[in-house]
Amino acid sequence: MAARAAVILAAGQGTRMRSPLPKVLHLLAGRAMLDHAIDTAEALGCERIVVVVGTHAPEVGRHVEARLGPEAVAVQDPPLGTGHAVRCAEEALVGFEGDVVITYADCPLLRAPSVEPMFGGTAAVTVLGFEAADPGAYGRLVMGDGDTLLRIVEAKEASEHELKVNRCNSGVMVCEHGLLFSLLAEVTNANAKGEYYLTDIVELARRRDLHCRATFTDEAAVQGVNSQSELVAAETQFQSVQRDHFLTEGVAMPAPETVQFAWDTEVAAGTTIEPHVVFAPGVRITGPAKIRAFSHLEGAVVEAGAEVGPYARLRPGAVIGAKARIGNFVEVKNVAMGAGAKANHLAYLGDGEVGAGANIGAGTIFCNYDGFNKARTVVGEGAFVGSNSALVAPVTVGEGAMIGSGSVVTDDVPPGDLALGRAKQINKAGWAARFRAAMSERKGRKS
Repeated sequence: MAARAAVILAAGQGTRMRSPLPKVLHLLAGRAMLDHAIDTAEALGCERIVVVVGTHAPEVGRHVEARLGPEAVAVQDPPLGTGHAVRCAEEALVGFEGDVVITYADCPLLRAPSVEPMFGGTAAVTVLGFEAADPGAYGRLVMGDGDTLLRIVEAKEASEHELKVNRCNSGVMVCEHGLLFSLLAEVTNANAKGEYYLTDIVELARRRDLHCRATFTDEAAVQGVNSQSELVAAETQFQSVQRDHFLTEGVAMPAPETVQFAWDTEVAAGTTIEPHVVFAPGVRITGPAKIRAFSHLEGAVVEAGAEVGPYARLRPGAVIGAKARIGNFVEVKNVAMGAGAKANHLAYLGDGEVGAGANIGAGTIFCNYDGFNKARTVVGEGAFVGSNSALVAPVTVGEGAMIGSGSVVTDDVPPGDLALGRAKQINKAGWAARFRAAMSERKGRKS
């Protein structure tokens, strides 16, 4: 197999997004559209990936550098069309020998299986096409016998007959490195926009009697995003595919249309996900579990038999052990809950660990932050923390220990001990009655 490289075009202005955030950094399923494109290039085995960016959005270049390194950034300045954009990547590909795939950072639903058939064979240029329900302004692919591509015709230049063609150009292309830049060197800007079009290389290759071909994928796979409404449409498509995938894999969802998945969500077969659950990035449900309604999970692991929610929030670093229970209005951040441990309602557990079988009462808080630093709270196996307790970290509650309700615990509690960290109750006989009588008399005088 020939070596592979990818050129990802990300230099568009994105003005239709009407957002200060560069278009390609907008999120789809919790991940920047650009990262989706890079993921696909990596899944195709591309040994070099070059992203062409514009000077109007330096954030995009910084994003690429952070993920791939500075050598992966090529700058198009000024923007002079798609053909010119690819030529801007030529220097970054010096020394590479093999096939180059050209994709787009605003096409986040394109996946490796759609692109893989473009590689191999004897064609000089391979174009990825799709059959459009409404071809509209898309460029048309005029086909010959079999997969032979004769030419790409822009809609505004197409004949009446060509406008009836529903096989359209996605813009994605594969070409051998040396040939690609040889053809691009011949592209001119003799058109209404004065730009250098990548699509012209098909005609130039045909003039050299070289074979061009097209492969095809679903229209949804090459759906571009140029506006907020189109981003919503792409998100909707992504979520629909993910829901179908998990249902097929044995995940029960009574109302799947209300569940939102991230790009990397993992859910084990046999899990039940109730309505209105949101998965942000980094969630793994490793065994059959129950995620109850209106819960939000991010960067968390949920193990077999655990139950989360309703109205629970799992933040990054939360690990909910087998058969553990996180109930309503409980927030867990960077805490490992042992097997069978419980926090059934109204608690904040941040930075620490809770041993197997321990019970965390309602209103419990792990006081993990002093305004400058974070500290850990450790609750041992089988410990019992009474309701409305505050555990001031760093602190350890030993195995089998108990915390009396309403306690503020600032010192370690040895295993098996009972800790009471609250003021002694004092009852003042008759005080409430005398107070009410005095207040009522005062109120009466004022009236």
